[in-house]
Amino acid sequence: MAFNKGYVFRDGGPVPDDNLAAGHPDPSISPPGSAPLTQTNMGYTSTSNSSRLTTPTSSTSASYAPTDSHALAAADQDEKGVAQLGHGQAEVKDLGWHQDPEDVPKPLVGGLPNEDLWLLVRRFNKQMYHVKATPIPPLGGLDLNIADEDEFSPDKLRANIERLYMTVIVGLIGFGKHIARLRSWREPRRTAAFCTAYFVAWAVNLLMPLSFLTIIVLIVYEPSRSWMFPPAPLALVDSKTGGIQSPKAGVLGSHDSVTGAPEKHQGEAVEQEASNFVSSFAHIALSSASGKHEQGDPTSSALDKSVPDPTQMALGGAEAKHSAAGGTPTKHHDKTKQPMEDAMWTKMRPIMHVVGDIADGWERFANALSPTPPFPQEAPRLKLAALLVPAVLGALFTTSAMFMKMTTFSVGFGFFADPVIWRALSWLNREFPNWQKLLELRNTILKGIPTNAQLTITLLRIGEANKAPLPPPPRSDGPPPEHPKDLDHNDLTLDASSAEVHEAIHADTAETTATEEAPTEKPKHRHGSRILGFFKGTTKTGVEAKLGVDKVRAAAGSSHAKDHLGVLPKPEDQVPTGPVDFKARYKGKKGFVFISTSEAVPCVSFTLHSGEGVEEESHEARRPVFSIPIRDIRELKKVGGIGWKAKIVIGWATDKQVADGLEIVDKNGETWRLTAIQLREELFNRLVAMGPQKWESW
Repeated sequence: MAFNKGYVFRDGGPVPDDNLAAGHPDPSISPPGSAPLTQTNMGYTSTSNSSRLTTPTSSTSASYAPTDSHALAAADQDEKGVAQLGHGQAEVKDLGWHQDPEDVPKPLVGGLPNEDLWLLVRRFNKQMYHVKATPIPPLGGLDLNIADEDEFSPDKLRANIERLYMTVIVGLIGFGKHIARLRSWREPRRTAAFCTAYFVAWAVNLLMPLSFLTIIVLIVYEPSRSWMFPPAPLALVDSKTGGIQSPKAGVLGSHDSVTGAPEKHQGEAVEQEASNFVSSFAHIALSSASGKHEQGDPTSSALDKSVPDPTQMALGGAEAKHSAAGGTPTKHHDKTKQPMEDAMWTKMRPIMHVVGDIADGWERFANALSPTPPFPQEAPRLKLAALLVPAVLGALFTTSAMFMKMTTFSVGFGFFADPVIWRALSWLNREFPNWQKLLELRNTILKGIPTNAQLTITLLRIGEANKAPLPPPPRSDGPPPEHPKDLDHNDLTLDASSAEVHEAIHADTAETTATEEAPTEKPKHRHGSRILGFFKGTTKTGVEAKLGVDKVRAAAGSSHAKDHLGVLPKPEDQVPTGPVDFKARYKGKKGFVFISTSEAVPCVSFTLHSGEGVEEESHEARRPVFSIPIRDIRELKKVGGIGWKAKIVIGWATDKQVADGLEIVDKNGETWRLTAIQLREELFNRLVAMGPQKWESW
């Protein structure tokens, strides 16, 4: 395996924090009853039974006992990628942050293709907004769980529903298409084998034991899954007939999406489907799709107040239609409107948590059945299979009459034993206040098995432990290719010839050719598009004028105006930065965020110089405006550069991307707000993965 050479960066000069000794950890985040560890105590001890590891730590390691994620990130793995190879230097190594995906070394993490790694990081960026450090060791051994006090916002609901679509809904659609293929008898040998096994087991009263044994085999022996259920592109299978069909997107550009839409990078088609899935909902989905009350957006600003609320416009249209039909005007006379709206928004928080828990559970089961390095490969599958062995034995000795007796007794007990059940629950709540938490799947049979977010932060920590931060996912600025994705016809077990498969995956070729050959008609003048273009130009001029006023107000000392400076970066300002320096603003001043790992205490600091040509710059410009030790960070929160309504208008009028910001809260409760960060997601990922903190998602 050939590895490309990387680049070594200087960490931006010395950081004036000599008063922060390495041997003084913060006692507020040490586990209860444990003595704080200094940096000379170089050991990681796992807190979970799922992976007992004691491995040396890197120089950026924490001063208190980490989670399984920290331990796995610092462990010496048998199969290593480029990011896991120590380069023997104190500086950070660039593995291709600004290179084409084809030029990035492969693999970055052992046992995981780069495309799969970038898929996880890209979805992690959409899911994580706000994290807080917690002193309490997680029960499941892995941090970055969703906090119980996590508040509702439509943008969070959107992210959770998108996760639900990409995991549960797409998985169920795939399962349904496998059932359709079996029932269609288009694959006669496979269907005959299932049919024979079913009716033989039914004849000898062994149907349930056979079912449990089949599940055990599928869990333990991974090759059996492709033998029993041969994979096929989702978009190519008809859910009704089980046969072949033309993808709904017109071309088979992706294998794991329902529509088969083209994609530039793996997983982007499913992500776009999930986004469109959310956008089809009603009022709450409209709020989610438009990003109303987005995480960290300013609550009020002059530009945001001057823009109408599109969700209220939709509600106003519904009320106008109701009034036009002769109904009672709802605005002044309907006393149910406000209480019902309040009740719906109040109930959205538990609904959002339920949706997130379902997606988390599905991801944990998927990562248990198909573990991703560096997590254990065999133990999770054996653990799940062992739980089904008693079910096999019970099914062997349980007759149908006994099963019906137990079922009817359980129904009657649940119906009539309410006083007994409530007394038992009251006793449990009194004697074991957290018994519900202890019985959750993530703390019992799925203990130590990560969600995709927990897997991603572990992978990010691997890069930070070896001072080789993982390159960010490649950007998809251009359109995806229109040609079909590579497909081996010989591997398909569908009842279709190669010619039929070729015709299905190239379904839109004839239509495209006919369109190209058709004579071009003279476009008609559309007054609507002219009017829309006029308003778009006027809005763009108004936005530029408002941002110009903000510059004047910022010079006069307005803090809100300073936060708006640089939110629409000019092309000449978009210079490549990272992984050490990130172009940003602090209190309206241009500068760079530097992450220093070569010092005794790794720090994040903001300076007004770029790190190049330091000799020519003044001593004042080289001095950091602020510097925070990584281990002292207690909270990281992504914030919007402008309000959500203004962001929609600016995106429509200028076709530019808004540069958002990041808030950092230290152990003293002081907040440092950085704005106009060009690589905000990458900076957030480095800060969240570097330190020893045990995070909670808010």
